[in-house]
Amino acid sequence: MEPTTFGVLADGREVRQYVLANSTGMTMQVIDYGATITSLSVPDRNGNIRDVVLGYDSLDGYVNGSAYFGAVVGRYGNRIGKGRFTLDGSEYRLTANDGENHLHGGKVGFNKVLWDAAVAEGSGSPAIRFTYTSPDGEEGYPGTVTLKVTYTLTEDNALRVEYEGVTDRTTILNPTQHSYFNLTGNFNGKILDHLLMIEADSYTPVDAGLIPTGDVLPVEGTPLDFRAPRAIGERIEDAFGQLALGGGYDHNWVLRNYTGPGEIHKAAELYDPESGRLMTVSTDQPGIQFYSGNFLDGTAKGKNGIAYGRRTGLCLETQVFPDSPNKPDFPSATLKPGQAYRQTTIYQFSTR
Repeated sequence: MEPTTFGVLADGREVRQYVLANSTGMTMQVIDYGATITSLSVPDRNGNIRDVVLGYDSLDGYVNGSAYFGAVVGRYGNRIGKGRFTLDGSEYRLTANDGENHLHGGKVGFNKVLWDAAVAEGSGSPAIRFTYTSPDGEEGYPGTVTLKVTYTLTEDNALRVEYEGVTDRTTILNPTQHSYFNLTGNFNGKILDHLLMIEADSYTPVDAGLIPTGDVLPVEGTPLDFRAPRAIGERIEDAFGQLALGGGYDHNWVLRNYTGPGEIHKAAELYDPESGRLMTVSTDQPGIQFYSGNFLDGTAKGKNGIAYGRRTGLCLETQVFPDSPNKPDFPSATLKPGQAYRQTTIYQFSTR
């Protein structure tokens, strides 16, 4: 995994790209800016290998873009209402970068910083570990947090993402991986024919700012019912209030198989009938955010100059629930000194 230069930041620091490959032909390219996955190439049912994640050809897109393609986002992935929360009796005000709300760590979140990179030894598979230390007060968060993210590419075509974080002061931490998937490998096409299954009987409805109301509602009888595989485009335009708020799917599902931290369970399946590619998502997190690329509007010029239009990629972000710091009944994102934050999410690829 000898790095190559991917680009140079305005302050002169070099951004490096690393390539992980297994013996079956699956490869991943990742840069130390944002710990960002820039490509993920997997075989289809006929053995043809294509890249299945949206991104850019050059560093400029990642530095100036706002779509979070392939990055680790945080400290808090997803939204925090009004950009504020109270912890141990003190109120903290975060950067408001999504209207009045805080999104994905703020204006300069984990996706907009340079991480330290090192080859991760001992797994028997190609693996790389990124480390970033977020200083006290960054984007309004309390405490100095050090986060390590390890990407491992296994021989059975799984991408394993492991997080480990510590803090010197009570804070909140909820990072997630923000790759946009299109399993066809054709980024001119939409993801509406993909079949999605989510292991969830309920979801957290949102208000007009896409902040959870605090309720947990059943998916039964709604377009958010993916308990059995359904085409994403089948009901995305239904006259249903929750879909109208986000212009499509942009919600957190409450995973039924969650039993506690460290217990990995199946969360979702995504299948492309055209290529036969199947991606199974497993995690130890209580929630998963399915985002159907509603805000892609063609202004982002991606790989090979392709303008990424609406719904040309989708995200499946494992996490605690959005706005958990302001919802006492939601799973906690609080991290205290002496504790270790840990998360594992696995994207397993196969064909059908």
